[in-house]
Amino acid sequence: MQPAGDPVVIASGLTSPWSVVLLPEAPGEALVSERDTGVVQHLSADGSLAPIGTVPGVVHQGEGGLLGLALLDEAGSRWLYAYLTTASDNRIVRMPLGDDLALGAPNDVLTGLAKAGNHDGGRIAFGPDGMLYATVGDAAVPDRAQDPSNLNGKILRMTPEGAVPADNPFAGSLVYSLGHRNPQGLAWDGAGQLWAAEFGQNTWDEVNRIEAGGNYGWPIVEGQGGVAGYVDPVVQWPTSEASPSALTYVDGTFFLAALRGARVWALYPTMDGGLDPVAWFTGEFGRIREVLPAADGSLWFVTNNTDGRGDPAADDDRILSVRLTQLVEG
Repeated sequence: MQPAGDPVVIASGLTSPWSVVLLPEAPGEALVSERDTGVVQHLSADGSLAPIGTVPGVVHQGEGGLLGLALLDEAGSRWLYAYLTTASDNRIVRMPLGDDLALGAPNDVLTGLAKAGNHDGGRIAFGPDGMLYATVGDAAVPDRAQDPSNLNGKILRMTPEGAVPADNPFAGSLVYSLGHRNPQGLAWDGAGQLWAAEFGQNTWDEVNRIEAGGNYGWPIVEGQGGVAGYVDPVVQWPTSEASPSALTYVDGTFFLAALRGARVWALYPTMDGGLDPVAWFTGEFGRIREVLPAADGSLWFVTNNTDGRGDPAADDDRILSVRLTQLVEG
């Protein structure tokens, strides 16, 4: 798939938006997390925004605050999950979400993740297996990533209630993969294979094919090092071209949101198992935080120019939509 035509603005006036989840029963509607304010905004189909609540306990510092959102319908109940930074930790909570979008009090799913002004991770998503996956940064202490007893610098896998699944790769542990610096993108391809996007240090940003129990090298290896015992990324970029915050998969194509790179990357799987990257909208909209397929078949992407590192326009931040068409070769 590839973008076609000019993107159109779906919504504007957001403050440091981070994550978007669609409301499946209401095409064109979604919930949006605002990192710095802790507010969850309801996006209506007409583009209007209205807060449904502020997640209790959110403390914004640097890259921390209200980060990833995920939605779960379970046994007649609906839960909104959130990854957030508090005064003492990063944690995952879930809140009952009423039919009227009333946001209930949070229940802890996982607490005690180390926080910092950067490298907080923060993406959460339910996989095709029904388990909850979470990206957790090293919270600025690189050695945590190689410590199997520490949950930082990892991709975690848990039940919806936060328990350890019996088939996790390390007995009794939520750790699904290790050796990560600051992963923030999660996506599953058409075969159910997990992929993740990760911020590098000064040299290489990465997209990795995630295998259960895999070690992705940080801080021993950054990028494609070819070092035995560590899994190399499938594709890498100089950090100036990416800073990848979100990853999604649409009908055979990955799309990646680039913050510092200020573009949307389309990633096309190749016959040898690689990914062929093509950049779109470079420098046109500023920093891109989130990317996801919309209910109408278009691709949504979210700017992040009000996060303290961008150059916001008068109507930032925005959610934009672009039509997708089949890739035309040549």
